[in-house]
Parts: sequence; structure tokens; C-alpha cells
Amino acid sequence: MSSEPSSGSGTPFPPGFDPAAESAEKTLCFRGFWAWFVLILLIVIFVAAIMWLLRKCIQGPIYRKANRIDGKVVIVTGCNTGIGKETALELAKRGARVYMACRDPGRCEATRLEIMKSSQNQQLFNRTLDLGSLQSVRNFVERFKAEETRLDLLINNAGVMACPRSLTADGFEQQIGVNHLGHFLLTNLLLDRLKQSAPSRIVVVSSAAHLFGRINRDDLMSEKKYGKFFGAYSQSKLANILFTRKLSAMLKDTGVTVNCCHPGVVRTELNRHFAGPNWMKSALQVVSLYLFKTPKAGAQTTLKLALDPQLEGSTGGYYSDCIRWPLVPWARSTDTADWLWRESEKLVGLPPSSSSSPPTESPGRNGTSNGNGSSGPGAMQSVDTVVVNRS
Repeated sequence: MSSEPSSGSGTPFPPGFDPAAESAEKTLCFRGFWAWFVLILLIVIFVAAIMWLLRKCIQGPIYRKANRIDGKVVIVTGCNTGIGKETALELAKRGARVYMACRDPGRCEATRLEIMKSSQNQQLFNRTLDLGSLQSVRNFVERFKAEETRLDLLINNAGVMACPRSLTADGFEQQIGVNHLGHFLLTNLLLDRLKQSAPSRIVVVSSAAHLFGRINRDDLMSEKKYGKFFGAYSQSKLANILFTRKLSAMLKDTGVTVNCCHPGVVRTELNRHFAGPNWMKSALQVVSLYLFKTPKAGAQTTLKLALDPQLEGSTGGYYSDCIRWPLVPWARSTDTADWLWRESEKLVGLPPSSSSSPPTESPGRNGTSNGNGSSGPGAMQSVDTVVVNRS
């Protein structure tokens, strides 16, 4: 007879084998696996929830008032893509006659047809406007005035960012030429229509990049030194704000208001000139999906400035996330604004205006100012409130 141990069913086991212990070990391994699985799953859910909340916060508030602007005549520059496209779409949905002023008429036409279908508004018009050419600006205005006797809303949205140094058709550095000088001429040539249509509004899309900018009086065209972001682009965005403040003062009591805004860090084609290795560009694309605003979210402050009845008569302000913010000293320097206005008139060929007053305040190039109010980027605090709906 065999002395080997056996199970109750007669199945032999090797010496020292304990079926109960083996079963317990398997149970522990099984439970350990599921414990780790559940832990990892909870971590993934937690991270996903944080990313979702972060994305919601980054997108900012939504302009939710339903006021319509049926029959109002609107010009939006640079609206075949990005923020401008979303702005034109929303204005069309609210009944406006929208003139889409774009450099590329082919792309603009495709966008126009898309917006017409989405908005059920047939009153959208594709018009060629190259802000890098003063003659193109004049041609656009001439045609517009032949078509319309009024202009209720002008949105200076188009822009270029951080591009390699190049010149416009008129020999201006590209970023100051397109972002500031082109819009400067466009706006001045349309002022008569805006005044005739009062109350009317001008919205200038600037950027928080103005915080890093200074108006270089000795080298406005960045010929001696070119920094494509912290130099030329930031200077052009500061010029937008100085232009807004100067123009708002000149248009006092005319019924025409002028405000500017920072749309946020938005995932648009403005980033196409980003320089870096391919892996870094790919990484930026992934990061931008979560940490940048969508074009629709980026358009919300523009829409508030264009549409909100509560802002009727409010002028000269700088807004971000639908809230008005105080400006740093060099962005509210009257002296710098006056100098830039006079210089811009010369560059675009406009006659000197009677409101181009001589300097009255020391420039804020070194972060100091003789004006009143808080100073420095870190001193920016909200002076308005807004109901924020994150849904």
C-alpha cells in the first residue's frame, strides 16, 4: 500500500501540500489585484476630475444675455477662424448684418457659408481686408461706405503673433503694422459712420502680453532689436490699449464707446509661428487641449463688450473674463498715448487731429507714472463683478 497522502476524493498531493493554504493564497492574490485595480481607477478618476474642473475654470465665464441686435451693421476683422469666427457667428445668430473683413477671401467665403447655415442669417458679407496694406484698408472702407450708411459695431479682432520679422506692404514691422497701424487707419476712416450711428461701439482685441510691452520711440519698427514675442508682439498689444484710451477720450460725448479686452490664452492659429522642435510643438498641442481656452470661450469678453446693455456709455476700459481690470502705469500713460497717436497719423498718412495734444504726463516706460490708481502687474484687481456660469 502507498503511504502518500490523498484527498478525500482519492487525488494524490505532493508531500507537505496544504490545499486550504493554497486556496487562501490564491484568494489573497485575487483580492490584492482588485485592490490595486480599484486604487488606480480612483486615482485616474480623481486626476480626470481635477483636469475637468481646471479646464472649466480656464474657459472662463459665458456671456448669456439673450439681447438681439437685428439689423445692426457690424464689421469683424480677421473672422475666418478662431475668436473672430466665433464672434461673427454669435452676432449673426442675434440678427446682425455682419461684414467679414478678412485677408483671404477664399477661406472667408467658406466660413461665411458655414455661419450662414448655423445662424440661419443670410446677412453676412465676405470682404477683403489686408491690414498689412494701407491701400487695402482704404479700398475696404471705400467699398463699405458705398454699401452702408451706418456702422453700429466695429470689432478690431485680426492680428498676428510672434512671427519671424517681416515687413508689411508699406514697410512696417509686421506685428505693429497689422495689429496696430492697420486697425488705426481702419477705425479713423470709419469714425464718421460710427458717429452717425450713435450709440455705437468699437471693441479692440488686445492681450495680457501688453504687460511685457513698452512703446519703443527710438525703434518702433524693431529694426535694431527684434524680439518676436516680448518685443514686437507685446509692443503692438500695448499700442492697442493706448489707442483705445486715447480714442475713447477723443470720442467723449459723441455716443461712440471704445473698449479693449484680453481674450485669454486661446487655442487658435495665432500659435502657428511657435518655434521649437517637433516634439515640443506636439506637446504644446496636447497641453493646449486642456489648459488653453477654446475659440468660443475666448470670444466671450468681446461679445460682452459688443452686446451688454449695461455697458452702454462705458468707455476706455480694459476687460478680461468679462470683468474690467485696472491698467498698469505704462498702459495708461497719456504722454505715450499722445506720442503714439501722432506718430501713427504720420505713418498711415492721416492729417494731424486737433485732439493730438502735447505730452501732459511723464511716460511709464520704467513702471512709474504721474497718474492715479494702482500700479504693477501684481496690483491688478477686479473692479467689476460678473455672474459666472461654468456649465
